[in-house]
Amino acid sequence: MVQAKRSPIARFLSLLFRGLLWYLALTFALVLIYRFVPVPTTLTMLFDSNGAERDWEPLSRLSPNLVRAVIAAEDAKFCQHSGFDTEAIEKAMQRNQNGGKLRGGSTISQQTAKNVFLWQGSGWTRYVRKVPEFWFTFLIETFWGKPRIMEVYLNVAETGIGTYGAEAGAQRYFKKSAANLTKVEAARMDAAPPLPKKRAVNGAGGFTRRYGNSISARIGVVKRDGLDGCIYK
Repeated sequence: MVQAKRSPIARFLSLLFRGLLWYLALTFALVLIYRFVPVPTTLTMLFDSNGAERDWEPLSRLSPNLVRAVIAAEDAKFCQHSGFDTEAIEKAMQRNQNGGKLRGGSTISQQTAKNVFLWQGSGWTRYVRKVPEFWFTFLIETFWGKPRIMEVYLNVAETGIGTYGAEAGAQRYFKKSAANLTKVEAARMDAAPPLPKKRAVNGAGGFTRRYGNSISARIGVVKRDGLDGCIYK
């Protein structure tokens, strides 16, 4: 019996479906591997013309001040949401539609997914990235959990020119381990993103200095209100 020849559309759909299955399987496997293995590099590191100095450290060897500074500055609801802060996203969309400075509503989980698995991008490529970013955020929230997400984020985030992760940043700016950062030092490091190549950490002035002081003051609020409860039980 001669098998009927499939149409070009049917062949395309079949190829697309198989490609999707392979993509889902590979991304799932990669997320599971990075649940236990330090992330060796990222696209951002690979394409950084200044190189990529980094030194992976477990969460237990990173100062709680640094963890609380990140929560205070970037995602106060980190321990409450499941990867997406819908309220922050809605506010960002309204601000952007009203002609305000273009800003996102990304959580620490979304930033981790972007930094580890995807690209930074600008313009329209940023919006193309949102689809896989949603998928990877869902996966790491499901299989990593909050402590691992925070650990990975603090080890891959850009902290200066050719510098990635909290430990490399602490050594660069303060000549000490990230385990020993004070509130002020942790706050200054976290005041530099999202422009760590342009904003000074040591000797910061103007907006960066004021922002760092604000973060430092909020570190105590994070601890007092238990906003870090998913990290420190």
